[in-house]
Amino acid sequence: MINPESGYLLVDKPLRWTSFQAVNKVKYLLKHHLGTKLKIGHAGTLDPLAEGLLIMCYGKMTKRIHQFQDMEKEYSGIFKLGATTPSFDLETTIDQHFPTDHITPELVKKAAANMIGIQMQLPPLYSAKKIEGSRAYEYARKGIQKELKENRIEISKFDAILEPDNEVKFLIRCSKGTYIRSLANDFGKALKSGAYLKSLRRTAIGQYRVDDAHTIEDLEKILQSSE
Repeated sequence: MINPESGYLLVDKPLRWTSFQAVNKVKYLLKHHLGTKLKIGHAGTLDPLAEGLLIMCYGKMTKRIHQFQDMEKEYSGIFKLGATTPSFDLETTIDQHFPTDHITPELVKKAAANMIGIQMQLPPLYSAKKIEGSRAYEYARKGIQKELKENRIEISKFDAILEPDNEVKFLIRCSKGTYIRSLANDFGKALKSGAYLKSLRRTAIGQYRVDDAHTIEDLEKILQSSE
């Protein structure tokens, strides 16, 4: 049952939707089915090419968004070895190719294990980080080079399995502010090759799991049945 005044929703964001689009859709559904306009926000942006768990807070619960944002995140997905892209994912096309014949399952596991712990990470230039009042990706898409500051992050779990076709299936638990795309790029360098993020799904935020989340379609059905 959805509290009509305040609460949070676990939403499974579809692929190619922005987090902003997902929030706007849920905001519309709540307004349409509950008959009231509510303030709503999400705890942690997902890129359009990522899918998975978004925690959306509405009403008075929006004051507690930071509590969800500070929680550890869990992701699964695939790194593609042997190539890089400027955006570190599939938003841009491949710009360089690298050798992969030397990469073994043991090397992949060792590289992942070595990345566990506290470290400094440079965000991708194709990111929503703000630089001088604009988003970093706005400069990147115009070909303007800007310097980004490193963030302190922590990786608490990094499982990686080498699959056919130079793909690495991974499961990562990390602190807020971690860019999995940057991890992909760093992972490729650690293997003396290259890598980019092929797919990404956020599976958990703290104790909240995507298995318990609603799709946009399911949420609409729930709200319709509660009318």
